[in-house]
Amino acid sequence: MIEPFSEKQVREGVISYGLSSYGYDLRVSNEFKIFTNVNSAIIDPKAFDEKSFVSVEADTIIVPPNSFALARSIEYFRIPRDVLTICVGKSTYARCGIIVNVTPFEPEWEGYVTLEISNTTPLPARIYANEGLCQILFFQGDEPCEVSYADRKGKYQNQQGIVLPKL
Repeated sequence: MIEPFSEKQVREGVISYGLSSYGYDLRVSNEFKIFTNVNSAIIDPKAFDEKSFVSVEADTIIVPPNSFALARSIEYFRIPRDVLTICVGKSTYARCGIIVNVTPFEPEWEGYVTLEISNTTPLPARIYANEGLCQILFFQGDEPCEVSYADRKGKYQNQQGIVLPKL
C-alpha cells in the first residue's frame, strides 16, 4: 500500500517519518513549487496559471511569510477499496505556524501525494525535504465501497509529480 515503507518511526536527527501507532508519517520529496506574486498572477482553480509559482529542487526550502507551497510525497500510495485516509499536520511544523492540507485519499486512489503547505506566520519558514511533513490516518470500512475513485476515473489518479489543479 505504501512504497517505500518504513515499518518503524524514524526520528534520530530528523522530523519523524514512518509507521506510527495508528497512521503513517509521510516524507516530503525535494520537489517544490513555491507561490510568488512576481508576475501578478491570479490564483484561479479553473484556469491555473503556472506563472504563479517557481519550481525548486532542494534539500530545504523557504516558504515566504503568509505564503504557500506545493510539494509531493516520497511515498507512493495504493489505497485499498475498503479504506479512506485523512491527513493531519505534524505538531513540530504546526507549532511553527506551518499548516499542511491534503485532501483525503479515497478508496482505490493511487499515486504520489501532492502536498499543500501554508506558512501562516509573518516570518519565512523552512521545510526539510526527505523528512516527515504530515501524518496519514487510515479508516477501514466494514465493507468495500460501492464506487471507488478508480471506478469514477478520478482526475488525480496515478499522480507522478506535483499535480496542479484540474477541472
